[in-house]
Amino acid sequence: MNRLAVFVVLGVAGLTSVAFAQKPATGANLPAVGEILPATGAPGYPPKIDWLYDAPSQSEAAGRIVVHWFCSTKVSACTDDLARIVTLKENGRVYIVAHINATKKDVKKLDPIRESEGVGRGTVAYGKAMIDMFKRWNLLVPASVVVDVNNKVVMVTTGQSPAELDARDAKVNALSAAIREYTAYPRGPRVVRANEKFTFSVTIKLASWLRYDKRSAEFNLTLAPGIKCDATTLRGEQLKWNDQTLTAQATCSGPRGSYEARGQVSFRYEVPGGGTGLGTDGQTWKFEIKP
Repeated sequence: MNRLAVFVVLGVAGLTSVAFAQKPATGANLPAVGEILPATGAPGYPPKIDWLYDAPSQSEAAGRIVVHWFCSTKVSACTDDLARIVTLKENGRVYIVAHINATKKDVKKLDPIRESEGVGRGTVAYGKAMIDMFKRWNLLVPASVVVDVNNKVVMVTTGQSPAELDARDAKVNALSAAIREYTAYPRGPRVVRANEKFTFSVTIKLASWLRYDKRSAEFNLTLAPGIKCDATTLRGEQLKWNDQTLTAQATCSGPRGSYEARGQVSFRYEVPGGGTGLGTDGQTWKFEIKP
């Protein structure tokens, strides 16, 4: 059995190319679960593709679930699936790259982006390159490749049954609901000795597609009278930075008693393609100081 693998070097830093291999048994030239597939395209695609909108953008797709959708205007099931794809696009955390087996005259029949409705939410390939590709691949449609925020293929579908399409939609919705811009990891004491030093800290791990604006970060610690700390307010470079990790830390001590402390971290981060986001996290520690 002959297998043809075509590799293309993609201009996206940190991404590994994935091979599209001919699979005569199924006729589906689609990547396997676990392979890497950027929004910008896959090795084995035609070198020149006509796009109804801009070409796919890795920065616009960053932090979103990408669905590569393959369909044809000659297949009625594609018309039915279009409504599902439009619904997924409107999720706000899903980026659609539609590949349509159609000419420019007919491509809008299966356009899930719908011009201004979907600005920044995906794009549509069509024309001679797509028509030739669909013929060469003998692809069963509707077909979908679902890719997570780390550009890893997590699901491939090539069926028309409602059950299979329901499973795809459920997978996309679950993945998009699980997206987090950042995760907080607080640490603090429960029981300590009187007048011995102890530490409150909050570590914020930012998602891989975001970058901190270090100038705006601030940590404030509120404590009961009697507790003394080396600092209760930290800003900017007073915090600890390690790539996409921010750590706020204060060392304290105090007399015997039961106490409560409150820590608040606020920060800004840069979003791919421009723009900023604001993050905040509050933590409460209840602790006891014993003799």
